[in-house]
Amino acid sequence: MELPAVNLKAIILVHWLLTVWGCMSYMLPVSYAWGNFSVLAMGIWAIVQRDSLDAITMFLTGLLLTVLTDIIHISIFYPAHEFLSDAQRFSIGMAIFSLLLKPVSCYLVYRMYRERGGECTFNIGVAGVGQERSAYERIDQPEAPPQWPAQSKAAQAPY
Repeated sequence: MELPAVNLKAIILVHWLLTVWGCMSYMLPVSYAWGNFSVLAMGIWAIVQRDSLDAITMFLTGLLLTVLTDIIHISIFYPAHEFLSDAQRFSIGMAIFSLLLKPVSCYLVYRMYRERGGECTFNIGVAGVGQERSAYERIDQPEAPPQWPAQSKAAQAPY
């Protein structure tokens, strides 16, 4: 079953609204607002530069990081055994709903990343001892002549 195409503007608008509502009652610290609004700014950058892989990559990375920071913020600053007003309950509920919606948004943004030509490769840049390197061809230096004659050539007869 194929998911429908979702506009990046809709994702940013929904998360902006949920973040505003999550910050409404001042239960969560200022770092919650700064982190989420900074990631949304990267999302606006991804909207403006439609062909940029950097913009969509930074937005996707930011969304993934805010999943972790939102879990930390909500778990640390959620009040224990206190009476919550309706506004505080609504605010923390919207922050939790935003957190639950972020993995879905990450998947949709990842699909947009793939549509823009991004590849999911993981390369740490270290070549192992047994890896084949014959596919690598240096183009900046000419190929050095071999020091020993090739085995396929017959040895010259002595004079």
